[in-house]
Amino acid sequence: MTSMREDAGPAGAGWRRVAALAFAIAIVGVPINNVAPYALLLIVTLVIFTGEVSARASAWFTAAAIVFAAVSGQWLISPPRIAEGHNVFLPGPPDGALQRGLPTEVYRHMADEFEAQYPSAVRCLPGAAFCWQGSHPERAFAFSADGIFHPSDLSRAAPTIDFSDPVWLRLGFINELRYNWYASAPDVHRGDRDRRFWMGLRRWHLAMPWFEMIRLPAAFVGGELCWRGELMWEGADEHFAALPEDNCRAIAPGDAGRRVFGIAIKPDTLAMHLTPPWRVRLLQFVTAAIELAAAFGLIVVLVRLKARRTILPFLVIGLAMLVIVINDASFLGGVRPFDRGDDGLFYDGVGRVILQKFLARDIYGALEGGEKVFYYGGPGLRYFRALEHVVFGESYLGYLSLVLLLPFLTYALARRFLPERWALAFVLIFTAIPVGELFGSTFIDYAKWAARGFADPAAQILLLWGLWVIVGPREGGGPRVAVAVGGALLFALAVFTKPIVAPIAGIVLAGAGLAALAQRQWRRLGGMCIGFLPVLVMPLHNWYFGHAFVLLSSNARLPGTYVMPPSAYLSALGELLRLNFSGAYLHQAVVQIGAWLSEPSQSLASIPFNVAAAAIVVYVTVRGRDFDPWLRLIGGAVLAEYVVDMIYAATPRYFFEMWLLTALIVVVFVARRLPGCMQKPSWQRAEQTLRRFFGYRPAEAS
Repeated sequence: MTSMREDAGPAGAGWRRVAALAFAIAIVGVPINNVAPYALLLIVTLVIFTGEVSARASAWFTAAAIVFAAVSGQWLISPPRIAEGHNVFLPGPPDGALQRGLPTEVYRHMADEFEAQYPSAVRCLPGAAFCWQGSHPERAFAFSADGIFHPSDLSRAAPTIDFSDPVWLRLGFINELRYNWYASAPDVHRGDRDRRFWMGLRRWHLAMPWFEMIRLPAAFVGGELCWRGELMWEGADEHFAALPEDNCRAIAPGDAGRRVFGIAIKPDTLAMHLTPPWRVRLLQFVTAAIELAAAFGLIVVLVRLKARRTILPFLVIGLAMLVIVINDASFLGGVRPFDRGDDGLFYDGVGRVILQKFLARDIYGALEGGEKVFYYGGPGLRYFRALEHVVFGESYLGYLSLVLLLPFLTYALARRFLPERWALAFVLIFTAIPVGELFGSTFIDYAKWAARGFADPAAQILLLWGLWVIVGPREGGGPRVAVAVGGALLFALAVFTKPIVAPIAGIVLAGAGLAALAQRQWRRLGGMCIGFLPVLVMPLHNWYFGHAFVLLSSNARLPGTYVMPPSAYLSALGELLRLNFSGAYLHQAVVQIGAWLSEPSQSLASIPFNVAAAAIVVYVTVRGRDFDPWLRLIGGAVLAEYVVDMIYAATPRYFFEMWLLTALIVVVFVARRLPGCMQKPSWQRAEQTLRRFFGYRPAEAS
């Protein structure tokens, strides 16, 4: 595994890699919403970024021809898609969308099932806060991002129907804001979580009542539909017959164009598997073969493979995937029901609204982003979610890609300041061994909160990415203008996603700017200013849409967030000087500092380690003149973030990157100081004492 910039090769190599990746995406096609095409794209990406991409024009013309042939071939021979519609089922008023849009027989059957499953005695009261009554669908079939590039008059057009778990059917409507219910079983509720640590593959169970409708195309005549649960099949007279549960049925010519409803009022009861006829299966096989052959041809033509370089990246990706599967496998292509009231439900719900408004050409409403003045944490993730659904459909594979980038960024930063072996050990421990739960942070922290849809991991990954870009390689001069723009832009995106990372971004940029100013690197300085300029989008948005000047978000000074302002510390100091050890401010300060020093494990046992780590950061920043100036600048940024942690709510997920950078500085300190300490007489005497105590005698030379 190598540092991507240090081994980038001649000028333009980075852009060639990006262009090759764009070709690979064109071959796979969008939306990339399933595990198989995503895995193929991930493999191709690793090969591209660890190999050498050709600069020869003939190779690029050949690659373009391969892509054109693959896309054309898949378009020409792809079998017809199946019109698929789905939605939550909640009985409503007579003029409701479901009553108007669903066949009468089907609606009545589902309403009767709903009454039996959720009798009036267990229901929340209409009008109560966060009750499901009153949150009825606005359309018969829910919007699906999978239908952007493959439109349908229902929800989407699917290549096949095969599911035993609705989490992997990717029902995006379950995370719409209107379904932010707080009720629990036996009432209608969102989902159930299996908290046993070995149940990562089946962590989530959708509890919402829902239905699935498909309309069978004529090409699937001769196939077979098997199901578990309730099914209603349309006949020739538009009459729907309820079929026996757990059965199969051959698709006859008369079934072409007919509607089939799968009913899941009771959770975990519906599964469907459509086996197409041999002609369709052959077309599906040929389409997949074209995709694989084109991806292989693209690599052969454009990339000079470096096999040894790919070993460690694949190992790191494998370890990261294993950690994610143990935590929550639905992050790898499924759609889980986000927790009620959680940040994840808000960001994805607003992101879906932004996307639908954009598709309806309501640009003003899309840019407004669900709030006239940003309040709910960092605003950036909602726009990221909207873009993610364009590229990755009804999945969260875009966020997964960002999380999978994290180990490589960690390695790149470690390699900037550490020897190769130390850097490798650092990234492997970070990714695979959760020691960071006690000290520092660890990969599973980022994966867990990203799977829950929170903005913190995204902002921190963008911050670390920008930090690596700004700091630059160990050898050579300052970064090019384009690199300076890119690094500062990543910082701006990080702040836009979660403003609490602003101190680190601001201090590193200020230090880099002063360095550029001292070295008269005017273009580099200008590039960083231009790259960071988009951070002004937040106050401009608040001023334009809400007619209020709010720099970042309006919740920055809420009592639950801004828990220990500097004035409170002054009051605590006054109580301490008066020996008022029972003072309220002094108690609050002790609790706040204790919460900071017990992060991220929130265990008292970690406080001594974190105190020692913070002391090392202070030493390296203030007195470590023999350390890399960039490391000392990072140390200063971390110290500023310590202050923020002591002022705002000491929530561990807010400060994962702070503890990761702390761990990096500590490891660099140990790597630099340990060899010298071992040469000191006191260390050698202690080593000799231990050897004598354990009876060790060095072997005599023969």
